[in-house]
Amino acid sequence: MTVFLLGDDEEAFPPPEAADRSGLLAVGGTLTPRRLVAAYHRGIFPWYAPGQPVLWHSPDPRFVLPAGKLHLPRSLRRTLRRGAFVVRADSAFGRVLQACAETPRPGQDGTWITPEMRTAYEALHRLGIAHSVEAWQGPELVGGLYGVALGSVFFGESMFSHAPDASKVAFVTLAGALFAAGCRLIDCQVETEHLARFGAEPWPRRRFLAELAGAVEGPSLEGVFQTLQAG
Repeated sequence: MTVFLLGDDEEAFPPPEAADRSGLLAVGGTLTPRRLVAAYHRGIFPWYAPGQPVLWHSPDPRFVLPAGKLHLPRSLRRTLRRGAFVVRADSAFGRVLQACAETPRPGQDGTWITPEMRTAYEALHRLGIAHSVEAWQGPELVGGLYGVALGSVFFGESMFSHAPDASKVAFVTLAGALFAAGCRLIDCQVETEHLARFGAEPWPRRRFLAELAGAVEGPSLEGVFQTLQAG
């Protein structure tokens, strides 16, 4: 197994095809906005536990929700029609990060969203690159997600829910708006049963990287988040 050590050049990464079978590609470096943007452009993302150095991944297969594949289960359609939640974007980015880090998850001990990660994505948010989408019930933040938008791609990072269907409503509302605006794919990173219900599917890394190369240079999705800000 070969794992590459990153140097000082914040835009230098080994080819993602060189990742080992687990998807681990490289170690080291700091989570600067410049390095993070360079990583996402190449289909690479950071994922590591507290106490570890920064670990960079490019899994094969890659779990992806392509344009035209969004599926809404019947029960969720009913929830959407009831208007149980108000969905907004970028009105509580820091709180969404905190909730994603602190919400217990089955089979998971602790969180990979370290203070260093939170600081890094908050910096991306200030640059208009990272975004949150929130589900609200009155004044209460009850669910949401955050991720990175580059070109015509949205890279989902994490979601949380403190009320039934809250994160699902946030996700499908965002996905519908993204695809209507010309988004070519939503990167879900690794397979989960939760996202498979919405139409996400595994792609060979080669296919993902080929699609990504053109999509990250596509039209910006910034208008989607501006529209959702009003809720």
